[in-house]
Amino acid sequence: MASVEEQILRTAKEIVVKFIETGRISPTGFPDAFQSIYRTIAATVKDQPPSAADDSET
Repeated sequence: MASVEEQILRTAKEIVVKFIETGRISPTGFPDAFQSIYRTIAATVKDQPPSAADDSET
């Protein structure tokens, strides 16, 4: 079984890809959208509010 971090990463990637496919974000918006979605999923899974400090945990 994949680690929690791997599952969060995979889920965030799938969501961003779907948003690109449906035209909700452009491929150039990938970095910002991915970071935001990743933080939100991680905070939800870990039951913590999303913040910029989450970047330092990787």
